[in-house]
Amino acid sequence: MTASTSADKAQFGAEAGSSGEFVRQPNRFTGRIGADSDSRPGEGPDGRGRWPLDPGRYRLVVSLACPWAHRSVIVRRLLGLQDVISLAVVDPIRDERGWRFWLDGGHRDPVLGVEFLAEAYLRSDPGYTGRVTVPAIIDTVTGLVVTNDYPQITLDLSTEWAAFHRPGAPRLLPTEPDARAEHDALVEDIFRDVNNGVYRAGFATGQQAYDVVYDRLFARLDALSERLTTRRYLMGATVSEVDVRLFTTLVRFDVAYHGHFKCNRNKLTEDAVLWAYARDVFALPGFGETVDFDHIKRHYYATHEMINPTRIVPKGPELAGWRLPHGREGISRPS
Repeated sequence: MTASTSADKAQFGAEAGSSGEFVRQPNRFTGRIGADSDSRPGEGPDGRGRWPLDPGRYRLVVSLACPWAHRSVIVRRLLGLQDVISLAVVDPIRDERGWRFWLDGGHRDPVLGVEFLAEAYLRSDPGYTGRVTVPAIIDTVTGLVVTNDYPQITLDLSTEWAAFHRPGAPRLLPTEPDARAEHDALVEDIFRDVNNGVYRAGFATGQQAYDVVYDRLFARLDALSERLTTRRYLMGATVSEVDVRLFTTLVRFDVAYHGHFKCNRNKLTEDAVLWAYARDVFALPGFGETVDFDHIKRHYYATHEMINPTRIVPKGPELAGWRLPHGREGISRPS
C-alpha cells in the first residue's frame, strides 16, 4: 500500500508543499501596457516587453467568483475604463480544462473566438503546464496573453491608463511618499495573511500548516478591525487600492471562506467593525454592483472537489444584511 502525499490530497497538487502548505504558483505572463512603450498602436511589445497604450485593443478576462479578478473589475469601473478595455466574463464552473466561456453564445468568447482561456495561454506559451488563472489581459490583435499578473494589473489601470480615466475618477494610490509606503506595506500584510491566507487555510493538507495560517489570518483581521475603529477606510477618509483588495476577500468570507475554507473562528457578520466597514464599501458605486454571490458560491463549492466532493452548493447565508445602514459616515482619524 502506497502512502499518500500532500500532493495526493491537495486541490492543486503542483502547488502543495511537503508539509501540507499551499504554495501559490507564480504568474506566468508579466507583460505591461504602458505609456512609455516604444511600440506604436497596433504593434506588439517593445524590447522591454511593454505593450502600447491602445484603447479598445485589450480584453480583460475575469471570473466574477474570483477575488483576484474582482479587483480589476472594480478598479476598471471606478476609473471609468469600460469603453477603453473590454470585459469578458467566464463561467463560474471550472473543470480540468480550466476557465470556459460558456456564458456566451456558442460557448465562445465573441471577441477572442475561444472556448477556453487555456487556448490563449497555449497560443502564448505552447509548453505551458501550470494552472490557467484570471484575471488575464488578452491582446485582441494577436490573441496572446499580455499579463496574468493580478497584483500589477490594477496598479497599471491607475497609473498607465490615467489619460483615459473618467472625469472625477478617484485617486486610488497615494502620491505622498510616506503615505504610499504605508499603503504598500498594508497591501503586503493583507495579501500574505488575508487575501492569500484564506486560500492557504482552505487548501492546506496538513494540520500544522493550516493552524499557522489560520492564526495569522485572524490576528491580521483583528489588527485591521482595530485600525478601522478610527479610520473610515484603511488609509483615511477616502477609498484606495488597499480597500479594494481587502473588500474582495471580505465579501466572500461568510459565503465561502468561513465554512468551505475552514476560516471559522467567527463570521464577518460577527465582527462589528469589519462588518460595518464591508457594508460601507459595498454601498459605494463600483463595489456592491460588481458582486455576484451566485457565481461565488457555485464556483467555490462546485469546483473544489477535493474539499467538497459532493459539490453541494449551500443555500445560505442570508445576504439581506449587506444593504443595512453601516453608520460609518462620521469616522475619521483623530488629529
